[in-house]
Amino acid sequence: MSIFTKIVTGEIPSYKVAENDDFLAFLDINPNAKGHTLVIPKKEENKLFDLSKDEYNKLMDFSYRVAKAIEKTVDCKRVGLSVIGLEVPHVHVHLIPINTMADMQFINKVKLTNDEFVALAEKISANFN
Repeated sequence: MSIFTKIVTGEIPSYKVAENDDFLAFLDINPNAKGHTLVIPKKEENKLFDLSKDEYNKLMDFSYRVAKAIEKTVDCKRVGLSVIGLEVPHVHVHLIPINTMADMQFINKVKLTNDEFVALAEKISANFN
């Protein structure tokens, strides 16, 4: 069972941004930028392209809606999207508010307090449609 499945089941807490029956979006606890969000299917699948075409399209649609909520909440030039998936064997989409290319490199990290995470998750969630 992956760490993300444990987040889905509630065994591990998270800063939820959006959720439906099939997908969950939550703030990355080691973010590249304020608002860095992970979008996952609730069904554990190791690789993005192991998803069915329908599951893939639904994941991208949900990610699109989350990205739009991030854009309304976090001051940035755009929201970058990255799917790497080597660190956790559970499909996940990184949505990262960016202002420079370096913001997508997973090298520089920002620190937020618990209160900042909670407030940010609530603001993004309020902008999710």
